Formats: sequence, C-alpha cells, structure tokens
Amino acid sequence: MKNNHNKSKKILLIYLLIAVGFLIFISMMLFIVLDPRHSPSKYTTQSSKASRGSIISADGFHIASTKKLYKAVVDTRYIDEGKKDLFVQLFSIYSGIDQTKILQKISKRKGVVVLSYNIPQIQATYLKKLAYELRRFKLFKAIKNPRTGLLSVHGLNIIESGESREYQYKDLLTPIIGYPHKLEEDGYTFVRGVKGIEKRWDDELSARQDEFSRGKRDVNGYIILNKESFSKPKLNGLDLKLTIPVAFQIKVERILDAMKKQLDAKEIMLALMDSKTGDIYAMASSNRYNPTHIKRSDYPSLNSGMIEYSFEPGSVLKPITFSLLLEKKLINPYDLVNGHNGHFKIGRKVITDEHRFAWLSAEDVIVHSSNVGMAQLAQKLAGYEFYEGLKKFGFSKKSMPDLIYEKAGSIPSVKRLENEIYKATCSYGYGMRANLMQLLRAYSAFNNNGRLTTPRLVDALIDQYGQVTKLPYEPNEQAISSTTAQRMKKILIKTVNKGTGVKTITKGVEIGGKTGTAHIVEKGQYVGRYNASFIGFINDKKHHYSMGVVVVEPQSSYFASQTAVPVFKKVVDLMIEEGYLKPDVIE
Repeated sequence: MKNNHNKSKKILLIYLLIAVGFLIFISMMLFIVLDPRHSPSKYTTQSSKASRGSIISADGFHIASTKKLYKAVVDTRYIDEGKKDLFVQLFSIYSGIDQTKILQKISKRKGVVVLSYNIPQIQATYLKKLAYELRRFKLFKAIKNPRTGLLSVHGLNIIESGESREYQYKDLLTPIIGYPHKLEEDGYTFVRGVKGIEKRWDDELSARQDEFSRGKRDVNGYIILNKESFSKPKLNGLDLKLTIPVAFQIKVERILDAMKKQLDAKEIMLALMDSKTGDIYAMASSNRYNPTHIKRSDYPSLNSGMIEYSFEPGSVLKPITFSLLLEKKLINPYDLVNGHNGHFKIGRKVITDEHRFAWLSAEDVIVHSSNVGMAQLAQKLAGYEFYEGLKKFGFSKKSMPDLIYEKAGSIPSVKRLENEIYKATCSYGYGMRANLMQLLRAYSAFNNNGRLTTPRLVDALIDQYGQVTKLPYEPNEQAISSTTAQRMKKILIKTVNKGTGVKTITKGVEIGGKTGTAHIVEKGQYVGRYNASFIGFINDKKHHYSMGVVVVEPQSSYFASQTAVPVFKKVVDLMIEEGYLKPDVIE
C-alpha cells in the first residue's frame, strides 16, 4: 500500500514537471512572438538624394555641374578572416584605392570603418553591385547579437554623403556665373548659390524631391519592388541653358586678358548682345576667379561688375541727350552751334573741350564729342523732359532679370535738372551713374527702331528627362520714335567714320558708336583716374548686334579712343573670324 502511494507521488511529480516545462515553453514562444524588438522587420526602405541642376552653354557644354559624393563603410567584425584578402582585392579594383591603404584601415580597428569619404557617383554604382555580390557569396559572416541572440550580417555599405559643385572650365564666365557655398543637413552636404547665375536661379537649380522607396525585403536586405511597395521618384534640379557659347566666350576673355596687360588697366568689361532679341553672346571680365578655389585676392572680383559697378558714364551719354532733343523737335541736326573755342562758362562753371571748335553743326557735337556744344543744346530741354527721357532709356532701373544684386545707378532729380549747370553736366554724362548693361540696353534703341532690348542670359530650362522649356523674351519698350532712332544711327555711324571711333572701322560691316572718358569720383571728389568706354553696334545684312566696352582705370592712356575702342575692334574682328558677322566685301 505504501509502495503504491510513493509510486503515485512520483507520477504526480513527473506530470507537474512536464506541466511546468510546457508552461515555460509556451511563455517563451509567446514572448518571442509578441516582443517586436527581437523580430527583424520584413520591410525596408531605400532613399537617394536628388541633385542640383547644371548650367549649360549655348553650344552644349556643362559650365557648372553637380558631383555626388559617397562614402564606403564596412564593419570589420563581419568580414570572414579567410576571405579578407579577397575583399581587399575586390574593393581595390572597384574603388581604385590602393590595397595597402585598405588593409591598413580594416586592420587598425574592429568595428565600423570608413574606407573612403570621397567616392564619385560612377564608382559608387559599381561598388553597390559589388556589395550585393559579396553578401551573396558569403564574404561576410553572420554574428549573433549578444543582446537578442539573433544572427545578423552587416556587409559593405555605400552611403551618399553629399555633393560638390564642379566648374569644368574653372574661371570661365566668372564673375557672371557666381559661386556656391556648402551647407549640411542631417549629415548630408549640399550647395546653394551665393552670387551671379547660381544665386539668381537657385530655386530652379536646387533639387526638388529626393527618391524614396519602401517595401518588403529579400534575404540580403534589399527592397523587393512590386505592387505592395511604395516609391517616390527623384526630381533633380532643372538645368539652365545659357545664350552664351563657350567657344566664343573663351576667346573674348583671352582678348580682355591681353588688353588689360597692354593698357595696364584695373579691369576690362565687355558685353555683346543681339540688338533685336537681347540674347547675350559674350559677357566677359578680365578679372575672374575659380569658384571652387576662391582666394582672398579674388574677393574684389566676386561682384559682377557689368551690373554691380556703376560709374559716371561721360560722353557715351551725349547721344542719349541728343536723341531726346531730336524727339522733342528742339533741334535740327544741321543747326549751327558755337564751340566758343573750347571754353564756355555757365554760371560759375567753366566747360572745356579737348579739341577747340569755333562753329560746328549740331550732329557734329556728337561726332567730335564737344562738351561745350552739348551743354548749350541741353538747355533747350525742360528739367522734367530730361528726367523722364533718361528714365525712358532705362537709367536708374535694373537692366536685366537674369542676374542679382544690380546697382541701378542714379539720375539727378527733376529739380536739379532745372538748374542749368546740372543740366549741362548731366548732358555729357556727369552727375549721374549707370552700369555697363544699362548703357548697352539704352544704345540698343538706336539699332532697334527706338525700342529698348532687355539683355537675356538664360535661354531655357531643361528637366532630367530632357524636356526643354524656352523662356519668354521680355517685351521691348519704346524709348524714342523709329524716325529719331534712324537719325541717331546715322550720326553714330558718322562718329565712327569721321569722329572719335575711327579705329573701329571694318570693311563690309556697319559700325556706329560713341566713346566716353570720365573722371572717377571718390568721397565726393574727382580724382586723377578715369574710366574709358565705347558703346555701339555692329551690323551685317542679317545680324544686328549691340556691344559695350568699359576699361576701368587704364594707365597707358585715359582716352577711350586709345583704350576701349581697340578692345571693341578686336572683338569685331573675332566675330568675323567666328562667323557671327559676314562682311559684304566685293573682292
């Protein structure tokens, strides 16, 4: 009886142990199933940053483009020791990095190692494929996580680290092209425009949408793209296509570089555009810089002088004043004007001429650039007529929409222009300020039936799929009548043939223009330094161009006829060589 009782106890104990064991097993299973921290996700995500758009020349060359940067990261604990040499060899072949350097990096420490911070996009694509193959062929071993007890594999990872801006032609088209600066967000480096085209068109150039995908993952952790996955496409920034061809711009810049040395000038600026459309074919400065390596000595050159350097234009304003007088029918080109032998007093101011004249016709006041004659003729304009006329020609207004930070200059008030001295000095370009592009736009009226043409740098926007959106032309503004413009055109052609612009004469093409030499003002005082300019037009039977040259502080000679005019002439010759002009010459 006692034995049976003991036997029953033992059986009961065994059942209890089995029951407890079963409860423990069920509890563990429930814990594993219900605890999300220990269960690897069936889903994964992938993302890729969109890129900034490029700036492309009219002849299809990339002046500025974005280079994506990647870093290669590996956890050395997961590299199979028996296959370490194979990993080093393969990574070296795909990345171009020396095997010794790779081996040093992965042998130096256990854990996460960055093999390279600066991998170009093409190499990164190949390395991503390599990373997939390395996992497939088990070059990386599985390691148990001591916390979770689960096995995991961490292979080679290629991660986007940022982007840099590349300028393939270095200082070409600077300072107009501008430059960027670097910003960082969530460990990713990107660029934004600071000056020039890079700044003005920053919104269009900037990346619009990053790529993002989410879906189930395969055994190697890669996303399975099917109807259950979600994808958002990458939308890169738009490319800008310019009106300026690289081949021509380079040659113009070389001319300016050579002439800067020859004239011992502080800077030479030039702009050439189609008088009818406003398309710019060259916009150049002798003072340039490499946007990727800006030095302290480059700081004075960072501003786009064509729009940011305003100056008293001097005699290039005389044709503007003269055209206002013609428009109001206040003068006739053949009226006689007393030259006073080069000295004329208005109030307390004595006005002088470089060349002395007794009498000359009104149009010869322009041809021979007489300050004395111009000062007298200007008195026929009322102050408000002069003021409104200058405004109509675009002075004190921005000249073009494609650049930023333009200094619009200034013109005297109506009240000041009622004063005979202010009226006289302003008539030949003193007491007011303008920049090169404002002067070029004003002169376009003489070559475009009295209509102002707005200079235009950006021709089209291009998306990543190659779809081109042409930008509209700015509407022309009528500054003077067609009749007045035609008369002024003849006078400016005469100025080239018989006056201050004779050195620009070129057989078979029509050239007109006006020189200007003006004192520089510093702290309200005129100093012994000068700016020289020549603004004009060049035409053949099919083409009509407007071109302006400004030489800042030439030391060899301050006369525009000896500084700005030769620069103008060299570019005209280049235009003929390059086929932009076809002279009508009978051999």
